[in-house]
Amino acid sequence: MEMAKTKLLIITHEMSPFLEVTKISEITRQLPQAMQEKGFEIRILMPKFGNINERRNRLHEVIRLSGMNIIIDDNDNPLIIKVASIPAARMQVYFLDNEDYFHRKYVFRDKENKFYADNDERTIFFCKGALETVKKLGWSPDVVHCHGWMTSLVPAYIKTTYKNDPTFKNSKVVYSVYENCFGEKLNADFHKKAIMANMTADDTKAFAEGDCNSLHIGAITHSDAVVFADEKVDDAVLKFVKDSNKPTLAFNLTENYDNFYSFYEEVTSDELVSIA
Repeated sequence: MEMAKTKLLIITHEMSPFLEVTKISEITRQLPQAMQEKGFEIRILMPKFGNINERRNRLHEVIRLSGMNIIIDDNDNPLIIKVASIPAARMQVYFLDNEDYFHRKYVFRDKENKFYADNDERTIFFCKGALETVKKLGWSPDVVHCHGWMTSLVPAYIKTTYKNDPTFKNSKVVYSVYENCFGEKLNADFHKKAIMANMTADDTKAFAEGDCNSLHIGAITHSDAVVFADEKVDDAVLKFVKDSNKPTLAFNLTENYDNFYSFYEEVTSDELVSIA
């Protein structure tokens, strides 16, 4: 009997060739292809930022997935799903779009380099929207690997609101810590706005400061495993990971994608008992 393929969901805020802001884009381009070549089944989700060229990258709307509303602070925000292929890798990438949040020329800062005031809501929209999109796909990932601070709420949602959802109840969550973050703070109400059904204020209190470290620590709190994707990780984050005793992939091992294969196998094995 043929074994079922391991299903790997990559959630990222950038990926080459669509958006190349930091080295995240290169890792999220190479890693899924390497795992696909190992026999994994892959899905990739990212925001449809306004500077991603739809015509050049041949994006088109997926009508059956579009049409949901994501509620933030009692406001309904329409979610449009688009898809593009990477022909060289036979991989599809799903893009989450919303006119208010993503139809801008820039990614996280305006032309004056000012951090967008609604980056908090854009983050909440993306994280909620990503999980609802996967549910609509009817595809249950074995591993959800989050890349970049904009994905930091995903682990919290999977381990609270979605913990009994058939799509995610058996999913293991991996969070990659990158240091290419931001120096500002998200809106002071970010951690309150982020609360979903079946969550309490305790579930998002780690995010309360709204700075980069808080987002990392909040994500790690609810993750099953952690990848150090940068050589220099803030001491507070490093200590938090060490104290958590969660499986970690060291930075010096991330260059070889075979190590990710072994890491995913370890994370999904029945021997691993992780209480998030």
